[in-house]
Order: sequence, then structure tokens, then C-alpha cells
Amino acid sequence: MKQNLSIIFPIYNEQNRIEKSFLDIEKFIETNTIFDLEIIFVNDGSIDETDYKIKDFIKKKNSDLYQYLHSKNNMGKGHALKIGVKHAQKDWVLTSDIDLSVPLNQINEWFKEYNIGKNSNEVFIGSRNIENSKVVKKAYRFVLGTIFSNLIKFLFKIEIKDTQCGFKLYRKEVAKKIFNELETLGFAHDIELIQRINNLKINIKELPITWTHKPESKLNILLDPIKMIVDIIKIYKKFK
Repeated sequence: MKQNLSIIFPIYNEQNRIEKSFLDIEKFIETNTIFDLEIIFVNDGSIDETDYKIKDFIKKKNSDLYQYLHSKNNMGKGHALKIGVKHAQKDWVLTSDIDLSVPLNQINEWFKEYNIGKNSNEVFIGSRNIENSKVVKKAYRFVLGTIFSNLIKFLFKIEIKDTQCGFKLYRKEVAKKIFNELETLGFAHDIELIQRINNLKINIKELPITWTHKPESKLNILLDPIKMIVDIIKIYKKFK
């Protein structure tokens, strides 16, 4: 019996990379044998050709497998995911970055190797910082990640080794509850999500992934860390 899975991609100004991602998504769908799928693209107010390229792709596919949601303004990754989760229909919800730094077939390996089943009440998150993960990343990402992880651990006493990986799997009812209450809309939204999951007494399990840095990242290494720190302070005040 197939598992029901919604895959949500938050997207912002991805005109240069999204066509390659479409090919990878199609390849995953063609070789898929264990999931009844729903693919949700959420355009977070892109101002380039992303909107046109998504619409053109879906039109050519002519399949109800795909959903396309478009936010008028750029509100942040957390906001895009919040919209996507609201519209998700399947039993499981997977969030994934559109650059596919974690390949989609990782979810096949998770379900097969860790016996993830219908009755699981855990949240599963990909971690670049645990044993058996295979990671290729730039030095500056390693430095920023280390600083960020230590700050989170100090402020929130969170033992999760990698809060920021975009590859996360939830039961639909859990995803809808925590994303409906989500207030942090930028890159730091993951911290608030983990706090809310912990408040619900739901276990979080970190699982190994294959992760490769992709060029043209939307992370601004000068501005985004500052925005994230501001958001982290707000989250700390909210949950302390």
C-alpha cells in the first residue's frame, strides 16, 4: 500500500535553477513506487521569470499532481511553507528546498530504512551534522552554521544538531497545527517550529542525508544572518 505524501517547495527568484529542478522532480516521480504524491510549488513573490516558468511547466504537464500557489509579496520562506502546508492534502508533508540540495530520493531511503509508517507521531528532520550524513558545502556555510547552532543551543537548550536543513517530514495534522500558529516568516522560522513541536511533546528524530551545496543560494551572507538574529531574539522572548 502506497504512502500519501505532499512535497512542498518554497520558491523565490529561481529562474536560473528551477528548470533543472523540474527535471529532477520529474525523474523522481517517474521512478517512484511507494508514494501517492502531491507536488506543491509556493512562489514567495518572485520578481523574475519564476512565475512564468512554473506556470509553463504545469501547463505542459497537464496533471493534477501539481499545485501552484503564488504570494503577491515576498514574505519569507516560513510564510511560503505556511501557505503550502495549509493546502496540503496527503497524510505526510515533506518540505524541501527547490535547489534539491537534498535529492528527493532521500525520502524513499528514510521510509525504507527507518520504518516510517502511518502511525508514527514523530517529526523527522534532515541533519547535516550527524553520523552517516554525506555533506559537501562551502567553508562560509560551515562557519555560519556552527555559529548559528551554538547560539540556538545556548538560548533555547535545543539539542537538535541541525535546525536549518529544509528537508523535514511531518504527519499532516502536526504540520497543519504548527504552521498555522507560526509567526516567524523568515529563515529563522525553523527555530519557532521546533519550539512548538517540543511544546506538543512530539519527538523529533534527526536522520542522515546526502546534502550538496548548490550555487546561486538565496542566502545573503551579510544581511540574512542579521535578520535571523533579530528573529531569534523575538522567538526567545516569546518562548522563554
